[in-house]
This record gives sequence, structure tokens and C-alpha cells, in this order.
Amino acid sequence: MNLDDTIVAIATPPGRGGIGVVRLAGPEARAIAAPMLRLSRELEPGRAVRGDLVEPGGAGDDVRETGTDSKTSARIDEVVVTFFAKPHSYTTDDVVEISAHGSPVVLRHIVELSLAGGARLAEPGEFTKRAFLHGRINLSQAEAVYDLISAWTDESRRIAVEQLQGGLSKKLAELRRALIENCSFLEAYIDFPDEEIETKTREQTTGRLLEIRQEIDILSATFQDARFFREGLSVAIVGRPNVGKSSLLNSLLKKDKAIVTEIPGTTRDLIEDYLNINGLPVRIIDTAGIRNSTDLIEKEGIRRSLDAIEKADFVIAIFDGSEALTEDDKALLRKIQNKNALIAVNKSDLPVEISLENIRACGKQYVRISAIRGEGLEELKSAIFDSNLRNWKEEREGIVITNLRHKLALERASSSLSMAMHVLNENQPLEIFSIELREALDHIGEITGAVTTEEILDKIFSTFCIGK
Repeated sequence: MNLDDTIVAIATPPGRGGIGVVRLAGPEARAIAAPMLRLSRELEPGRAVRGDLVEPGGAGDDVRETGTDSKTSARIDEVVVTFFAKPHSYTTDDVVEISAHGSPVVLRHIVELSLAGGARLAEPGEFTKRAFLHGRINLSQAEAVYDLISAWTDESRRIAVEQLQGGLSKKLAELRRALIENCSFLEAYIDFPDEEIETKTREQTTGRLLEIRQEIDILSATFQDARFFREGLSVAIVGRPNVGKSSLLNSLLKKDKAIVTEIPGTTRDLIEDYLNINGLPVRIIDTAGIRNSTDLIEKEGIRRSLDAIEKADFVIAIFDGSEALTEDDKALLRKIQNKNALIAVNKSDLPVEISLENIRACGKQYVRISAIRGEGLEELKSAIFDSNLRNWKEEREGIVITNLRHKLALERASSSLSMAMHVLNENQPLEIFSIELREALDHIGEITGAVTTEEILDKIFSTFCIGK
């Protein structure tokens, strides 16, 4: 990647809309944009200017409107252009943003004119990558940009914004500073190996390292729950045919997402959508009815249902409360025994025939619902949230980890600190202690990008959209 190139990309989502934005960033951004623009006034930093998008040539060679027919070029669209001068821009480069009507044809044409003028097409996430490489944001903040764009709920957005504003970075900087301050004096013992470390000094240093490691472990532990706000909680609705799985999905989503009929085996494939439960994004999956079948297509659907049980974060096992438990029901109870799951006893509007004693004996929480009437659904949603995020309110008082890369780096830092304390307690050479301490500092630095590699950067930014 050449940071001296001028890059271009469409910055708005694919499709048609009222407005579409094309972004140019780099030293030649203004020069490349000028021939395609006929503006009402000169571009000024931080100021939007109205104008026309034109084919290069004639008046398009001037960024000012001439008002003479003899010099005008073919008008393509009316636009608003904003110029951000370096270093006061998102990437710290000169940036020109052209806002046109959101026609894919127009936006592609702006990109084509930019490429003809000397720009190159931006790589995925290259605008944000430049912001990181130029020191405007650190790596965890760059990842928060992606999280903010991908946020499904307001709580997901709030977590991403906290990280984007540097909350995690500040916490990690404090941990690194504490490690350096508490252990820097040991460098003197490395320089003068004949000097013995006093027992009290050794114990105090070990105690401080233990406190820091515990802080790291507490931060790392928040990932287990907080990751659901970034990735979404996957919830599979499972059960035998015609117990109300698709009806429950439709009722939770408040729309007809799945086809509902009285014919067993109507659902042959996985159907999924997103649901917001108290700010928690839930990816809810309707599955094919689980039973013995000889139909090849239905058998494949059942295989996928069983696979969904294994892969889902949470399972809703649904049973028909108006019928006694069948062998297929009992087999399902056994399958969910070791899963994070709850039981939904459906058709509460009908006389109860199911054995609630057998349901209770399973040891899982159960909720009585009527998917058709919408009864018990609020209790069901609360049970989903509480079963997975029981302590969320308390954890939200501090910084949380939502990214697996961050969690793994913290675990490696904790392991290095444990080894450093072992070296110190066993009176091993301080050079080994210093190596382990440096490893811990580097692992923490990996999160913010203080320590990184091109391979890590490519992997992170490849997930971004091209225009960001």
C-alpha cells in the first residue's frame, strides 16, 4: 500500500438512495476532482459548496461556474462538494467528498472519472487504515469504527462509541504504565547482577504484578457476555414438526418471515432474522422439524437443525402443550440436556395434555406461551436475555471486551505475567523475568497497534467496506 497515492471509493451503501457519496483522499484529491466539477465558489476547508458534476473539458477545467454556454460541459448531476484539508480530515490527507444523487450509475461515473484522473480504487478499509497509520486513531479505535457501522442495536452502538472514543485504549495504557513503573527498578539489578533482591522487594513486586494480572483477567472475562453485542446471540428454535416453531419466529419478529401451514415438514431449511431484546442483538433461527423421516430433502433439513443445536449460543426447545410428549419430544429433551437452553411449552390457549412434571425434571427453565396469540412472549424474551447476560448491568460499569483478538491478546499477557512472577519467586535470572515482562507489554500493545504486523493489519481491515 502506497500512502502517497490518491484513493477513491463510494462511501455510501450499495443500491439507490436520495444521496450517494464518493470520497477522494490523498495529495491529488483536489486536482483530480477539479475537472469534473463546476462549482459556485472556490473550495474551502470544512465548507460545503454547491455545483454541477460535468464531463471533463470546457468549464470543467475550472472549479468556478463560468455562466457562459460556450464553455460549459455536459451536465451529469447537481452535487455538493466538501473539502477537508490535511491534517484535519478522517485520514489526515486532503479529502474531497462529492455528494450526488444516490444513483449507482452516477456514483460509478464519478469513480471512473477519478480513476481516469490518476486516482486508484481504495482497498477495503483503506481510509480507516490510513487514519491508523497516520496516528489519528489507534488499532482498537479503528476496529470500533467497523463495530459502529455493524451495530444492530443502540447498546451495540454505545459500546462501539466508547471504544472509538478511547475508553479501552486508556485502560490498556494504564495497565502498561503500571507494569513499567512497578518493574523498571529491577533493571538496576540486571546491570549489577551481584546485588541480591531483598525478599520484601521481591514480595512487593510479585504482589503488584498479581494485582495487574487480575485486572487483565477481569477485563478479559467481560468478553464472554459482551461479545454478543458485537456478534449477536445466535438462538435456534427447535422441536418436532407442527409444534409452532415458525409461528413463534413470526410472532417474535412481528412479521410473516416463515411459512406456517398444518402440513408437517413445511420448513425444510434454516430461516433466520435479527431481533432486539433490551439492546441485545439476537440472531434467531427457525429450523426444520426434528423427527424420523425418509424424505431426502427433509432429512437434510433435520441434519441442519441438529447442527444448529450444536452451534447456537442458546436453544429454545418448543413443545406442543396440548399433546403428550412423543418419542421425538423425549429425544429432543436428551439432545438439549448439556446445552444452554430453555423450554417453551406452546399452545397455552388449549387444554394442557403435556406432562409438566417431565418438563421440570429436565432441569431447564420453561415458559408457557401461545405463539399464535402472542402470550408469554415478553417472559420468553426476558428469559433469553437473563440466561445469557444475567450480570450485564454490573459489568457495564466498566470497560468491556467485545473482540476475540483483544481477548486472546489479554490472555497471552496474563500468561506472560504469571511466568514473570514464577521467575521472580524462584529466583531465576532477571533477564528471563525481563523477557516475560516485555512479552506481556507487547501483547497489550497488540490491541492498540503499538505492536503489530502487516499481516494483522491486512486481516483486520479486509473486513471493512471499501468506502471506509
